[in-house]
Amino acid sequence: MLETVSSMRNRMDMYNDNTLKIGLFGANCSAGRSATLVPERWSASWSDCLKLAKMADAAGIDFLLPIGRWKGYGGETDFHGTTLETVTWAAGLLAATERVTVFGTVHAPLFHPLIAAKEFVTADHIGQGRFGLNIVCGWNEGEFEMFGVQQRDHERRYEYAQEWIDIVKAAWTESGDFDVYGKYFDLKKARAFPKPYGTSRPLIMNAGSSDVGKAFAMRNCDAFFTATDASRLSVDNTAKRVAEVKAEGAKLGREIEVFTVGQVVCRKTKAEADEYYQHAIIDNADWGAVEEMLALKNITRETVPMDEFLAKRKYYAGHGIGGYPFVGTPDSIAAELGSLSRAGVRGIAVSFVNYLEEFPLFRDEVLPRLQDMGIRAKN
Repeated sequence: MLETVSSMRNRMDMYNDNTLKIGLFGANCSAGRSATLVPERWSASWSDCLKLAKMADAAGIDFLLPIGRWKGYGGETDFHGTTLETVTWAAGLLAATERVTVFGTVHAPLFHPLIAAKEFVTADHIGQGRFGLNIVCGWNEGEFEMFGVQQRDHERRYEYAQEWIDIVKAAWTESGDFDVYGKYFDLKKARAFPKPYGTSRPLIMNAGSSDVGKAFAMRNCDAFFTATDASRLSVDNTAKRVAEVKAEGAKLGREIEVFTVGQVVCRKTKAEADEYYQHAIIDNADWGAVEEMLALKNITRETVPMDEFLAKRKYYAGHGIGGYPFVGTPDSIAAELGSLSRAGVRGIAVSFVNYLEEFPLFRDEVLPRLQDMGIRAKN
């Protein structure tokens, strides 16, 4: 069980000595991180999420990271059309587990900061300091239209998010009433009790990719998610990217940890892994959903040449949705994860086509290899 008082160092370490933190990503959404037609694709039902969380907790998995999604992407499966809201999802899983940190992924423009701050604290007390916040500034205009919320231009959405997170932190720390006279909020005699569990606040992460997004993360977050294939081609490139992020944080007097994402297809032989990856992720991709996601980035059959469109479509199905593919045997996947750790990456959030069916092999074969490398503590 966790110690009575939750320190910020313990939160950042997620209460263990694992050098490389491993999380499960996207299990709150139908099909997870795989836009596929295969019948075994992830359901995202509450019962399956609960089984997975308990399995992950017992295995020593460090964190569970949901996707903030409100509307599916269409296609034959309506990819992400069925989702569980992330903060209530986190609260339920925290009540059923003992060690794992569970994040809520929250679109700042859709939640009033005082209500959000109260929700986060409630989940944090349920988990005795194991709640984390993944803050999202928003990009999917179709989702915002559902709420009647106008998406701001890129710089102003981060300006708004800064005011939003400042209010959340004030609600977590101010000992009495406080006022806010900002550009976006005008709050009088605001108050919020109780405060977060113990003596520290929840861990905060963000995945801003633009310059203004990265600057926001450097100012406010403890964990920064980054994912570029170029950085995965060599340990040196990855180490360089990690050093750049940490240097940017250090300029602001902040300690920033670098995380990334990936999709795991682990089988006992390389041939089995390659065959299943091709079958589930490429041959049976839900191309309608993939094309809808690309259209949100203004990549369509009309906006780019056809050969370029088809190449981008295949690449996005195989890399862009689930992140970098870790496809192979327990030995090869452990070796790749070890390389990321040696390069300074602090953690990785991984997904599977079907978490419950595929995680046991990862647990039984990959995690022990990482323990033997010295980057995961014995569970």
